[in-house]
Amino acid sequence: MNDLLDDWGLTAAVFLPMVGAVVMLAIPRTEEALHKVIALVSSLAVLGVVVALIAEFDFDRTRTLQYEVDHSWIEVINSRYILGVDGIALPLLALTALIVPLVVIYSWNHFPEPHNPKAFLILTLVLETGMVGTFLAQDLILFFVFFELVLLPMYFMIGVWGGEQRQYASIKFFLFTLFGSALMIVSFLALYFLSPEVVVDGVARHTFDIRELTDWGGEGLARTTALFVFGGMFMGFGIKVPLFPFHTWLPDAHTQAPTQGSVILAAVLLKLGTYGFVRIAIPILPEAAEEWAPWIGLLAVIGIIYGALGCLAQTDMKRLIAFSSVAHMGYVMLGIATLTDFGVNAAIFGMVAHGLITGMLFFIAGSVKERYHTLEIKRLGGMLLQAPRMGWILGFACMASLGLPGLAGFWGEFPAILSAYNPGGDLDPALFRVYMVVAAIGTIFAAGYLLWLLQRVAFGTPKEEFSGERIHDLHLTDYLAWAPMLLLIVVLGVYPNLIFRVTDGAVIESLAAVGGG
Repeated sequence: MNDLLDDWGLTAAVFLPMVGAVVMLAIPRTEEALHKVIALVSSLAVLGVVVALIAEFDFDRTRTLQYEVDHSWIEVINSRYILGVDGIALPLLALTALIVPLVVIYSWNHFPEPHNPKAFLILTLVLETGMVGTFLAQDLILFFVFFELVLLPMYFMIGVWGGEQRQYASIKFFLFTLFGSALMIVSFLALYFLSPEVVVDGVARHTFDIRELTDWGGEGLARTTALFVFGGMFMGFGIKVPLFPFHTWLPDAHTQAPTQGSVILAAVLLKLGTYGFVRIAIPILPEAAEEWAPWIGLLAVIGIIYGALGCLAQTDMKRLIAFSSVAHMGYVMLGIATLTDFGVNAAIFGMVAHGLITGMLFFIAGSVKERYHTLEIKRLGGMLLQAPRMGWILGFACMASLGLPGLAGFWGEFPAILSAYNPGGDLDPALFRVYMVVAAIGTIFAAGYLLWLLQRVAFGTPKEEFSGERIHDLHLTDYLAWAPMLLLIVVLGVYPNLIFRVTDGAVIESLAAVGGG
């Protein structure tokens, strides 16, 4: 079993969804039940492979890559098919493998218009291949291919199945992320040509191998050159996060996307950007990262306050949750900007916690829209009377999102704030302590907008237009899709070491060149 996982485990995790998508292409559109089964089986197969990988994973060696795959791919530029998983990638791989089957289960009786389960589920499976591949790739070109693979499925998901402004939102999403990716690939090419040559089969050649580039660490690179190369990656990853002021595509994309698209976008896609900082930008160019860090921290705390104030100004439930993502990803970026193992550990935990909690909030928002046919907050109310189970779950998710101790959101925010007290490298502690205070104020705003949302939507009595209607509470598919996420929010809140013990060794290894102890 172990040999099979070593040889094929990661490749299977990446491409099983694509196999399912290809099979679905050959089946007529009218066979809706069969398409649903194939999509569910494909995504559950990935989850099964990932569970097997976790079971065989050596947790005493989290700082080293395991199940490595290294084969020739594009020989002319020495780009190789390299996959591997360590303590940084493992939690995000597990999150992706969990979220996709839950989205498929939720979709069972909740397909948006125009009704085309075949196309919708094929796009979902292609998205999964892109997301899993991004977290496992150890070659810059391979990483870029998977990073970009998610762009088209999400573009069509928003543009075809989205709301009234779907075309505007999908084009904005596409252009923003494409612009960032263009700068990112220029930086990757710069790293390729500026890095020392590696001997391959007796021939000295440049490399895209992330492992080799991390060992090099930008040594001997001119300061200005390193800053510009890091800047290109900063734009590519920062837009994906999205970091203020590149965030403006996110509220539109979330608001217009179908529920399933919003969940995948919040739970996993945003993490591709933050993961890029931790996996590629900081380890490969640690000195440039140290000079960029104060600016990244500044933009992070601006995003925290701006996102929170944006939430307080919203009249649409889904748009409010979207702005909360800007604020919460600000905490993740603040943790990364400290360049300490404490801060980056908190950031990775925050990625997982945000994925579960905000994904849950978008599931609830989608169910509210289905039942009430509106997300306008002033028209909602009395959910605890009409759909009490959904109302209590909304309350639970809001408490988790505002960082209540004992739930997962707390361990994503509090350690990230605390890490700013004593940043790594030669960063100015006084500056980062100012950031810490601003970020802490952001938690007060978070409590304000989330409790305001909960009060307006769940409490009180139903508005007159809905008072005579019977609102269906929860479907079986809702229970099946939501229960694992709710359970994990509690488990990770009570026992955060479940993630911290996995990530710590790998984070220390990735920050070794910065001295971020």
